[in-house]
Amino acid sequence: MAEAKLKVVLLRYTPEPERACAAAARQCNSAAGVEELTQKITGEEVARVLENIVKNGHHSVLEHAYFTFGVEGISRACSHQLVRHRIASYSQQSQRYVKETAFDYVIPPQVKNNGQALEAFEKAMQTAQEHYNTLKGLGIKSEDARFVLPNACETKIVITMNARELLYFFEKRLCLRAQWEICQMARAMLEECKKVAPLIFKHAGPTCETEGICWEGKVSCGKYKTIPGAELRERK
Repeated sequence: MAEAKLKVVLLRYTPEPERACAAAARQCNSAAGVEELTQKITGEEVARVLENIVKNGHHSVLEHAYFTFGVEGISRACSHQLVRHRIASYSQQSQRYVKETAFDYVIPPQVKNNGQALEAFEKAMQTAQEHYNTLKGLGIKSEDARFVLPNACETKIVITMNARELLYFFEKRLCLRAQWEICQMARAMLEECKKVAPLIFKHAGPTCETEGICWEGKVSCGKYKTIPGAELRERK
């Protein structure tokens, strides 16, 4: 047993994702064939088209670019939040087939920074491990023994999202009101995305930063107050 560490790797992505999305956008208002579109579009035009797409909210063409991440060192609590994002594909490590006889776990910063809380937390992890191993020793299958495992238990997952869904994911999960762990993971994913598609993800983030609007109402974190021109609005 040990503390798990977050790791995010961009495993695969659509070749030339920005060119693919720009070509798709041009096809909407062009009589040219596919080969002509992809051959003639220049780097400058790709940048211009994508700037208009993101600025004007015409995000459907961004669905043509896919990104696949390998993530490890997150908790089951985090993965439960992650799969609420429906337009994505997930392949998660199974506790039915992978034995957890020495599981790693994620420690929340608030717990780690409190000596008494950390002691109680680690004791709970050890107790859960002992109960799991006891059940396994009694011949209980992993799929049933796992019922005593905590939300803190580390998991690994492969995630595939298109660029449009990623922009939505970053909007929601980079907000300061998002839970700290999924926010940390989203930040690492965005860093990887910017390496291969900087134009698409140039303005990715919470709406207070990208649109000057906070939609969180009474539960707003208040960050919008520090951004010139940003305002609080409520959905009707």
